[in-house]
Amino acid sequence: MRNKVVGALVLAVALVLAGCTDGGGAFGDGRVTLRFQSLAWQEESVEVNQELVKEWNASHPDVKVEYVQGSWDGVHDQLLTSFEGGEAPDIIHDASDDLADFAYGGYLADLTDLLPARLRSDIPQRSWDAATFGDGVYGVPFLQEPRVLIANATWLEESGVRVPTPEQPWTWPEFRQITDQLSGDGTYGVAWPLKEPVSASLNLSLSTGGQLFHRGTDGKVTIRFEGADQVVPRTIHDQANTDRSASPTTLGSGGSDTLPGFFGGRYAMVPLGFSYRQQIAQQAPKGFRWQVLPAPAGADGLTQGVSPQTLSVAEDSPHKKEAVAFLDFLLRPRNMVRLALGDWMLPTGTQALKDPALHTARDGWATGTALAAHLRPAPAQSVRGYPEWKDKVATPAFQEYYSGAIGLGELRERLEKDGNLVLARYQR
Repeated sequence: MRNKVVGALVLAVALVLAGCTDGGGAFGDGRVTLRFQSLAWQEESVEVNQELVKEWNASHPDVKVEYVQGSWDGVHDQLLTSFEGGEAPDIIHDASDDLADFAYGGYLADLTDLLPARLRSDIPQRSWDAATFGDGVYGVPFLQEPRVLIANATWLEESGVRVPTPEQPWTWPEFRQITDQLSGDGTYGVAWPLKEPVSASLNLSLSTGGQLFHRGTDGKVTIRFEGADQVVPRTIHDQANTDRSASPTTLGSGGSDTLPGFFGGRYAMVPLGFSYRQQIAQQAPKGFRWQVLPAPAGADGLTQGVSPQTLSVAEDSPHKKEAVAFLDFLLRPRNMVRLALGDWMLPTGTQALKDPALHTARDGWATGTALAAHLRPAPAQSVRGYPEWKDKVATPAFQEYYSGAIGLGELRERLEKDGNLVLARYQR
């Protein structure tokens, strides 16, 4: 009798424990727990993300979201390890140019049939293209960052040069001429921070009709560094080496490294990502006047490439529908505006872009918002082997060209010859 009682108690305990969770984040009472790994890092952005998670949890008691703080540093390797170890978060914050390997590798869920119509229609197709690989959609693009010119407003006014607007931007030849005009006596018209030269060179080259990566009828990609691809690199090279209108010491620097010299009156302009405005607004000396200008335009106008930030769902998540429902909440127009303001970036959603808060002259918001319609997926978005080509071939080649160590001919040969050898290994 005693053994039967003990056995019954053991069985009861086992059933209770089994009912607590099914091992996939679902409780016996029907509640679900989702892990959301966010890469937000700026204080305002982290705060907004955490507030939205709390708001969701307060109104959705049956689906709890746990906020997990991630980091952009080494995120690709961190995610790969978590995927292979079966410990990936349900909801994944990343950038579209990091998704290809995960999408093709089967680690991310295809969201095509899961996305609500409202969200699908609110974000333009050009943004969806950045997260589309093959026939599937593997992320929701929600924030994007154009490159702009941050200028010393006082310097420009005193020089008398024409100040560009999104309606009447500078051309690339005009930009070179103006930076030359603004230089002299130990000062420079522009400081290019090109520690990571590849994305800047390729994304800005879309304005001149540059393609670089060409996909054939067989689906394979080849690299051709043609005339339209050369306009932007030649401008930067000539500013630094011929005109001496670009500071040679900043070519190997990151964006933040140029700010002390910018505030100190050493450079008239610095090409930076749109979100750098936050640092400038916080760090600029009292009385320093700055303004946001559009990047120069070419044959294709203000077009430039971007790699939007994305939200994806892990293929192994047992609660994909609940995860997408949370994404739909997180990316409602008003919430998308809050996320954009927190990160000092642009939302992808058409309704969010209409918000008055994004059309103020203060801190250059209106100028940035005017560029949204001209943003396209970065040229290398879906190219297999791009990371290796960028690290081993393109980065050192561009760095040597911009420093004056090699000429345009050798840059072209290395990008094409060495680059196509790299891509060929991924396309066998």
